[in-house]
Amino acid sequence: MDSFFTMRKLLVCGFAMLLIFTGCTRITSTDVGSGLIPPIDGITTLDTTFTVFTDSYDDRDTVRVYKTDTHVLGVINNDPIFGKTNASMFFEVGANGYPYFMTGVKDSIIVDSAVLILSYSGFAGDSTQPLKLNVYEINNLMDQFRDYPVNYPKVSPVTYFSFPLAPTKTVDIRRLGDSVINRYEAATNQIRIKLNSNFAKRMILDYDSTNAYKSDSIFRTYFNGFAVIPDPSSPANALLNVNLVDSNSKLALYYSTANSASTIRDTLVSYLRFNSQTSGHANFITRDRTGSEVANHLTTTPKNDSVIYIQSMPGTGARIRVPGLQSLNNRIIHRAELTMEQVPDDAHPGVDLQMAPPRYLFLGIYDSLAMHKRNIPNDFVVSTSGPNTADMGGYLTYKSTQGYNQVAAYTFNISRYVQGVATRSDSTFNLILTAPANDSIFYSAAYPNSTLRTTYFLNPLYSNNVANGRVRLGGGNNVRFRMRLRIIYSKI
Repeated sequence: MDSFFTMRKLLVCGFAMLLIFTGCTRITSTDVGSGLIPPIDGITTLDTTFTVFTDSYDDRDTVRVYKTDTHVLGVINNDPIFGKTNASMFFEVGANGYPYFMTGVKDSIIVDSAVLILSYSGFAGDSTQPLKLNVYEINNLMDQFRDYPVNYPKVSPVTYFSFPLAPTKTVDIRRLGDSVINRYEAATNQIRIKLNSNFAKRMILDYDSTNAYKSDSIFRTYFNGFAVIPDPSSPANALLNVNLVDSNSKLALYYSTANSASTIRDTLVSYLRFNSQTSGHANFITRDRTGSEVANHLTTTPKNDSVIYIQSMPGTGARIRVPGLQSLNNRIIHRAELTMEQVPDDAHPGVDLQMAPPRYLFLGIYDSLAMHKRNIPNDFVVSTSGPNTADMGGYLTYKSTQGYNQVAAYTFNISRYVQGVATRSDSTFNLILTAPANDSIFYSAAYPNSTLRTTYFLNPLYSNNVANGRVRLGGGNNVRFRMRLRIIYSKI
């Protein structure tokens, strides 16, 4: 399964569609559809609702963050529904070219400082709680061409020395958007961590083009990179988004030197950066659900639960069964819509507001024999412009219901899948619901080209950033927020 979920190439082709529905007028007695369904008159056009059975499971599929993706860094300590999260980062830096020289006369160089700068691009959680970060030096050579799994089994994929390279940095998330203006740059959205003087001396004065800076391979043996580790004991309750390939991310080395032609001194800065081609990296994320609500609902054996728990990968998913579809006879399916709504956390409304739902949910199939995820036949379709998620649904919306002004909701149009069951007696499947982040599926084209199969990568553009988003949804037997499959159809 691991090799399957590491494929990243977007393989797309054109496919034929199964059904074309025409001759429709605006529906007046249902909230599904958008002007394409005949009104329900109880004689020629009818509707029915199928009972669904739901439960939650721990999604253990391998997840990776790629070099150009958003990395996450931080701690979630206070989420009573989903538990704790800890996210650490490991990465190398290097020069743009080798051999690398510090500008000026080496014997005249006076070390100023070394500052690790990370490009900040948003957060998930509570920005009012400070986040404490520690920086260490990695003590083993990283595989520079490997994208390490995010949910690495049990232990961190990279080890580091125990003594820090800097005093603990306390980050006020609310101030990260402030401007940084000095002689060398005018920037915003920077996480700046000043490293200790011994490290600055080592990088500026001790290393030069005759030793560490002679070549890329040699420098990697002298310095294995940074480990940025959040303090898990802090009251922090947020995950920061960090972009390593952005120009804001770098190791800044500040020093002064005399000009070779005079004794006039000048203050300079040199940068070492993360290289998307040659630098190693890892983003390690752990979930601890001990004592959380979700821990009491995860199961390996299907059951019927009134709530389901969806957490962006590495996280949790849900199984959905619609046994009534197996007996569906031939009819014209105008619309088959699976609708689900958030169950608000009245006991912790503040936390529920801070921990936003995933922006996209994927409804698919899990092939237990082949051990991989698949798309729902005929409804999830990929073209040269990408997946038809706008038509099939799955993106986060909000609605007012059950006395709440804003409840997260997701809707899926699975009309073509249901039509195949009704018309051709196609197989029915147990469905899965996940919040993908850098996930892959085994993709089958729509009927009649369903034998065309390939791997499709659900990249963050169409899904979620890793570890970003969680939601508790009503299950099939929830009294107030019941998940339901409603079908608008006509008899033949």
